[in-house]
Amino acid sequence: MINQLTVFLENSEGRLSALCRTLADNNINMSMLTIAEVADYGLVRIICSDTARAVDVLDQAGFRAMSTKVVAVEVPNRPGGLADLLEALEELKCNIEYGYCFNIDENRSVDVFKVDCPERAADIIEQAGFNLISQDELA
Repeated sequence: MINQLTVFLENSEGRLSALCRTLADNNINMSMLTIAEVADYGLVRIICSDTARAVDVLDQAGFRAMSTKVVAVEVPNRPGGLADLLEALEELKCNIEYGYCFNIDENRSVDVFKVDCPERAADIIEQAGFNLISQDELA
């Protein structure tokens, strides 16, 4: 499992830039960023080099940030790769709250999921032959 940074960001000009600058000024590198809009604010999800420190520096800068446990899985970058993973997770009968993916290279993708049973999900993922990705591998 990895720690993902989640930031509740006001939907106003310059806030995303200020967020990124705050992390950069504190030598925190982002390897992934996604934004979802919800009414008057956005949910920014980031995988970064030091999640705990990022939460601290962002809180000090007036951002509302928290660390969330997510599962990151290496999936073959081919038609059906994600379907194979999701079918393996079906037997858990646990909820996937959200997810996103990105390509590492032409053959591999990373799928990140927030699930309500992360330890059980990690076991099933590995038993199904998928590679769990560590924080160090992504940051």
